[in-house]
Amino acid sequence: MCSFCLRDRFEDGNPQNKKVSSDSLLPDRIIVQHALWQFDKGGDLQNLLHQLKYERLTMVGRDLGRALGRRVQKHPGIVELFDKHQSVVVPVPLHYLKYRYRGFNQAFKLAQGFGEVWDDIPTCEIDDIVRIKNTRSQTGFSLEKRLWNLQKAFRVKNQALINNRLCVIIDDVFTTGATTFELAGTLKEAGAGPVIILTVAQA
Repeated sequence: MCSFCLRDRFEDGNPQNKKVSSDSLLPDRIIVQHALWQFDKGGDLQNLLHQLKYERLTMVGRDLGRALGRRVQKHPGIVELFDKHQSVVVPVPLHYLKYRYRGFNQAFKLAQGFGEVWDDIPTCEIDDIVRIKNTRSQTGFSLEKRLWNLQKAFRVKNQALINNRLCVIIDDVFTTGATTFELAGTLKEAGAGPVIILTVAQA
């Protein structure tokens, strides 16, 4: 991606590097939620994410993941967390039926790019944490309805990988947070340490 795209085309997802803490918008189990850019419905960023998910341009995912990783390097609060804790990157899992249809997990492609910047942090593999509930599209649902649909949607199969570690959940878009909130709860129940959420876009 060109420097024009990275610097000038998209609106900052977290103006002034604002940290969103658990006492304002987030459940207690999540200590930071940070997005690279604001989602631009009908704009270039939405087109990029569509190309990644539905046109199989997986290189876009790695590019966006690297951009997210570089942004995090400039976020002192997150860097401090990485310095204090052993960490693991957790791309939001896809249900196996969606994975089989699409052929890849877009969050995993983002995580691969992120890992090229933060190469000392391991990334969960596809079978370490799985999605066991194949929910239909959540578009148009309230947060409460989304959370209800996603109850018990995930399972941790490799508990040793996340035990007492800072878990860095990575996904493409943060909308209501229902998916990442449910995943964070599953991670905490399985013994994870602090949880943060990093996304390319915030709607």
